[in-house]
Amino acid sequence: MTDHGIEVLYTVLEVLIAVACCLGNLLVIWAVWTCGAMRRQPTFCFIASLAIADFLVGAVAVPLAVLMDGRVRTSFYGCLFVSCLVIVLTQASVHSLLAIAVDRLLRVYISLSYKRTVTQSRSWSAVGACWLSAGVLGFAPMFGWYRQETLAQMEASNSTTITCTFLAVIPMTYMVNFNFFTCLLPPLVLMMVLYLCIFMRIHKQLRGSGASGSGSHTYYQKERKLAQSLLLVLVLFAVCWLPLHFMNAISFYGTTVPHQAFYVGILLSHANSALNPAIYAMKIRKIKSFFKMVWQRYVICREDQDATRSSQTTENINSTTITRNEQNISL
Repeated sequence: MTDHGIEVLYTVLEVLIAVACCLGNLLVIWAVWTCGAMRRQPTFCFIASLAIADFLVGAVAVPLAVLMDGRVRTSFYGCLFVSCLVIVLTQASVHSLLAIAVDRLLRVYISLSYKRTVTQSRSWSAVGACWLSAGVLGFAPMFGWYRQETLAQMEASNSTTITCTFLAVIPMTYMVNFNFFTCLLPPLVLMMVLYLCIFMRIHKQLRGSGASGSGSHTYYQKERKLAQSLLLVLVLFAVCWLPLHFMNAISFYGTTVPHQAFYVGILLSHANSALNPAIYAMKIRKIKSFFKMVWQRYVICREDQDATRSSQTTENINSTTITRNEQNISL
């Protein structure tokens, strides 16, 4: 396949991923926002935060990624700003996942005082802190950690615009040494350790909770099931994002990585945001019930209404035809 054909295929796949991101995560946000029971639970506050980040990936990051593939010319700082915006959304996802893991840990370690400690207002404050910290880390290049050589070349050639690409403004030192080794890998390792502690605690409690029908046993069974679903979301995030960061690191330390491989890595990282709603719908009972309700109310009912209208139209046509025939016979 030619380079042009690869670019067209990449663009088409990005558009499909963007549509899936927006539709799926909009349903998740709608579910949490309209269902009071979910909105009051801290875990679903953090899931909503992750869904907002994933929705913005489809609505903002994917279109920007397509445009920043050398398709537009912008000012240096304009290109730098939109590049940082993409990084902010990734950091917001990481911090939301970390908040979910901490929340699950508190849920099983301080189960008796959990509701008094982790209140709704504190949960939404934590969501705000996740986005604030993501903004600080993601917009760090705006404060001087950008490609100085690109700006120097523009000044030397008296140019006011550049062909906007991500690596034209974001240095690999930031992406590899800071974004990957400092802001992504340590939180991922920490989250894996937290989930290990969670499952060890649940296993211990289930062994000592007595009969399988007891309230304590049922509580920890539910916690284990939800923790397994959220761990799957974390593992999927790691599987989708690590290849791109590994390629960045390999390229930074001197080994050439094919441009087509970077396309695959970018598509995989964006696809993560489209896959999360599917996991919620399959694994989390409350979100699954909401999705089913939406499907039945807005898809099946509409099909039934269309079928009813079509049937009524057919009956009216048949009735009119019969009446005309009877009139002809009487004449």
